[in-house]
Amino acid sequence: MNESIQARMAEATRLTREGRLDEATSIIQVALGNSLPTATPNFGTTPNFGMGGTNAPIDVTSQLLKQAPQGPAPHRGVGPNLRSRGVRHPSSGTAGSTAGTQAGGQFLTRSYSGGAGGRSYKLYVPTGYAGEAVPLVVMLHGCTQDPDDFAAGTRMNALAEEHDFLVAYPAQTNSANMQKCWNWFQAADQERGRGEPAIIAGITQQVIEDYTVDEGRVYVAGMSAGGAMAAIMGATYPDLYAAVGVHSGLAPGSAHDMPSAFSAMSQGNPGAPMPQARSNGQTEVVPTIVFHGDRDGTVHPRNGDRLLASLTAGDGSSLKVSTRQGRKPEGHAFTRISYKDADDRPMVERWSVHGLAHAWSGGGHPGSYTDPKGPDASAEMVRFFKQHARTK
Repeated sequence: MNESIQARMAEATRLTREGRLDEATSIIQVALGNSLPTATPNFGTTPNFGMGGTNAPIDVTSQLLKQAPQGPAPHRGVGPNLRSRGVRHPSSGTAGSTAGTQAGGQFLTRSYSGGAGGRSYKLYVPTGYAGEAVPLVVMLHGCTQDPDDFAAGTRMNALAEEHDFLVAYPAQTNSANMQKCWNWFQAADQERGRGEPAIIAGITQQVIEDYTVDEGRVYVAGMSAGGAMAAIMGATYPDLYAAVGVHSGLAPGSAHDMPSAFSAMSQGNPGAPMPQARSNGQTEVVPTIVFHGDRDGTVHPRNGDRLLASLTAGDGSSLKVSTRQGRKPEGHAFTRISYKDADDRPMVERWSVHGLAHAWSGGGHPGSYTDPKGPDASAEMVRFFKQHARTK
C-alpha cells in the first residue's frame, strides 16, 4: 500500500474511532477507488443474483468502517487437549425458522457462552441422525448474513440430509461488528484461545459434547469474512478440524487492523510477505479447498492465490499437482488445481470460477450472495471433506 493510501487509511481509522463514519467512508472510497486494479475490464461488477434487489454486492469496505476495532482481552478458550465426552443428548435448544430445513430434519436455535464470550447458533440435525457417530460441518456466514440466510443460500442442509452429518451455523452479532462480519482482520481474533476463534471452537466442542459426533470428521467452512475466519480456525485449531473450506476469503494473517484489511481486500497485498497464521506454535497444515471468483470486486481474487501459496509453501514439493478445466452446463467455466498426496488424496484444491463475482458458487435462492451458474461449491466441499479424517 503506497504512502498516500496508508495516510488516508490511518485518517479513516481515526475518524471511525471518533464516530465520524460518513467522513471516514468518504476517505476510504477515494483511497480504494484510486487504487483498484484496471487491467481487467469491468472488474468488481457484481451481478445481482437475488430477487427483488435484495442481493446487492457485499460492501465489506463500508461495513468494516462502521465497526471501530475493539481488541478483546485474552481469555482461555478450548484448550489443546480436546476431550471426548461420550454420547450426550442436548438439554436445550428450540426449533427455529424453517428456512433451510429439509423434510424431517430439525433446525434448532442454540447458544454458547465461554470465557472468551458467547454467540447463538443454528444447528441442523438430519432425519437420519439416530445417535450414531456422524460428521459435523461448521459454517461461518459472511457480512450482513445470518445462519438462516447462509443455510438457504449454500443448501448445506440438503447435503446433510443426503450424507448424514450435522451442520452448525454460528451467528455473528451486531454488537461485535455492526454489519455482522466476523472480525478476521483484528489481531485479537486471529489466535487460539482468544476472541472469536475461541468462541467458534467452543461452539464446535459444545455440539461434539451434546451429540454423537465423529471427532475425527469435524470441518469448518465459510464465505467472505466467514471464509477468512474459517481459514483462521484451520490454522489455530488443527487438532479440532480435519479440513477447511474457504469461499471468497483471505489467508490467515492477511491483516491486523482496518487499513491492512482494506489493502488486502482491494489489492491482495501484491509483493507483501506471505501471511502467517497465529497458531501459537502449531505448524500442521489442515487440508483446504478454496473457491474464488475471478470477477470478485470485494475480495480481490489474488487472495485465493495467496491462500493457496501459504498452504503449499511447506510440503508443496511433495504433492502431485494436476489441473482440470471445465464448465457447468449453461454456466460458468472453472479451473481447478489439485495438490494430491502419495495416496492420491487432494490435500489442497483451488477452484477459480471464471465470471463469478462475490457470491457463493452454485448457491441458490432465497439466500443472499449466491450465483447458481457456478459449480456447486457446497457439494465439492462435502466431497473434499469426506476424503479427510483427523487421526486422534
